[in-house]
Amino acid sequence: MNKAHFILLFISIFFISCKQEITNARKTTGKVNNVSVIIDDLLWNGEIGDSIRNKFASPVIGLPQEEPLFNINQYPVKLMEGFMTDSRNIIVIKKDTKENFKVIKNQYASPQNVFHISGKTADDILCLIQKNASDIAKTIHQTEIEEFQRINKKSLLSPKFFKENFNLNLEVPSNYQLVLQKEGFAWFKKEIISGNTSLLLYQVPISSIENNNSKVSNIIKMRDSIGKLYIHGKELNTDMITEEAYAPYFFNIVLDYKKAYETKGTWELKNDFMSGPFINYAILDRENDRILVLEGFCYSPSKEKRDLMLELEAIIKSVKINKKAPVKEKSKIMAMFDNKD
Repeated sequence: MNKAHFILLFISIFFISCKQEITNARKTTGKVNNVSVIIDDLLWNGEIGDSIRNKFASPVIGLPQEEPLFNINQYPVKLMEGFMTDSRNIIVIKKDTKENFKVIKNQYASPQNVFHISGKTADDILCLIQKNASDIAKTIHQTEIEEFQRINKKSLLSPKFFKENFNLNLEVPSNYQLVLQKEGFAWFKKEIISGNTSLLLYQVPISSIENNNSKVSNIIKMRDSIGKLYIHGKELNTDMITEEAYAPYFFNIVLDYKKAYETKGTWELKNDFMSGPFINYAILDRENDRILVLEGFCYSPSKEKRDLMLELEAIIKSVKINKKAPVKEKSKIMAMFDNKD
């Protein structure tokens, strides 16, 4: 290789490296749960657009009022430049000579998902959307969880409280305040313009859920017992209970590498008019001989609740449980559930 070729090669590598650094340095923008769909108007106004709306703007489960899974913003393909490429989540749909589905991470900025879908015909594109919609939605949801966690990290409550009282690490924003603490129980609340959001932490014996009865039934009984014990309205006999009119959604999941149960539904105050959505995670923590329960719920009448619940989910999913803690005297909650066995 002569000197001239070496210099040209060095310059090429230099500019490629610089371009890559610039791309990685560019940060995505926009509100959570927003998706930019890059598709020409002709396709958007037909079956393909209907399919996109049905898959990605369908109602969120577990909310008392209908709210879309994601807010969708549509742009023609020729406008795919500028601020649209700063979106965290982009779906690009167009006709091409062959069928193709691919996901490119951080294509224009970071963090970012760009989903490319193409096909010869509308039917080809519809098949690809049908086949991949679930994975696309899961990827977007996880990205938005991580975005909330990134924002939360800017100002967190001291980790000391969670380590000393529950033997875990949890990233709770500093705008949450501890409003009630008992042995084995804590209630944090954040006031917002339209109401408030709450985060509960408590622990119960493994046998309170892991028995021969229905897991969902056991979790509802557990929630209602905790509500009767600690969460009340201003009037007498207004305990928080799981709303009976709607069956909760239940999922087996893994959280912090442990088996866990995710329950989504609606709460209400008995003999009162207050209500709202909740999301409950019961984590099977055998090493610490307990079910660790982390729950988020909100009260925001006549306002959208999707993003409030996503923030609570992001907080809960930051949990990291520590190794076995020194044995303590049983808390009131642990003793109460043991006595029910």
